[in-house]
Amino acid sequence: MSVLPRAARPFVTFPALLRANGFAVAPEQTTAFLTAIGLLGPKSIGDIRRAAHATLAPPPERLAAFDALFGAHFLGEMELGDQLGEPDDETVRVQEDRGGGMEPLLSDEVNEAGQEATTIEALSVRHFGAESDFEVLRRFARAAPARLPRRPGYRHMRARRGTSFDTRRTLREAVRNDGDVMQLRRLKRRLRQRRILLLIDVSGSMKERTEAHLRIAHALTHAVERIEAFTFGTRLTRVTRAMRLKNREHALAATSSIVSDWDGGTRIGDALQAFLGVPRFASYSRGAMVVILSDGLERGDPTAMREAVTRLSRLSWRVSWLTPLAADPNFKPQTEALKAILPFVDDLVDGSSITSVCQHVLSLDGRRAA
Repeated sequence: MSVLPRAARPFVTFPALLRANGFAVAPEQTTAFLTAIGLLGPKSIGDIRRAAHATLAPPPERLAAFDALFGAHFLGEMELGDQLGEPDDETVRVQEDRGGGMEPLLSDEVNEAGQEATTIEALSVRHFGAESDFEVLRRFARAAPARLPRRPGYRHMRARRGTSFDTRRTLREAVRNDGDVMQLRRLKRRLRQRRILLLIDVSGSMKERTEAHLRIAHALTHAVERIEAFTFGTRLTRVTRAMRLKNREHALAATSSIVSDWDGGTRIGDALQAFLGVPRFASYSRGAMVVILSDGLERGDPTAMREAVTRLSRLSWRVSWLTPLAADPNFKPQTEALKAILPFVDDLVDGSSITSVCQHVLSLDGRRAA
């Protein structure tokens, strides 16, 4: 019995990973994938990605999930070739979870911890442990569709008491009654779930809670209709596509390969300014329920953070800031940054545990924007 060469193992195990996530991959496709790799003699990860698209044939509607699995599987096992240059420490980089758009690590050093807020960028990788609080997240995912805030949509539905008349149905019934209008039919606007914008602090001061917050993001992504998730530290990274993977551990692994500023510094104001500086990202906050999971420990001048939260409050339906510092019932903001944003957030509440975060999110249905 021949032993599979070590260099070929990632290419053989990748189709097995796809099958585990619901992709239909035949043995012949695996063979074709290996043959394509041999013929191309790939010099970059992009060549391998194109060979995978051509031979494993992911359906168009699941291409994002395919690319996320590809990144989680290969980017942790293969070098990416040419490294990028050092970033400007005064600029927050914006990263998006698109296929082929992930940045490699800029340093061989892995940041173990960040005990205090800092503006220094320290890029790192993150490995997640075994799942915890499973029952809390399961109940949260079940309750979320019915208990999250909704808004009137643009489509209408039949109703006994509505805000407008259903002229078409009224006239159709009049034809059946020899032209007599027996009853005026009415319409009302359908209710749609409000978009949720989740902003997760992954800096060193939030290291102990980052994994729990990502598990909440994954549960929420699969429970609601419209949601966008971002992480921020010294960079801003969109992780919505990775969170849409059905398997939670695969989603966390994909997120780990996308986000590169784990447990580093804190530049909350600059990250929020970068979010609002991209028009497509800023549009996600219009009329949305914004949930920010961060301790709010911003160094230096809080002006950028205050201006960003001010604009975010004008665009969104409601802004909730959940900080672990509020676990104490007698909590009062002590830092300049939290004091500066206090007039512009609707909630500044406890975010120290999965239970407290889930309970607050589910309680927002009966509230109004301040």
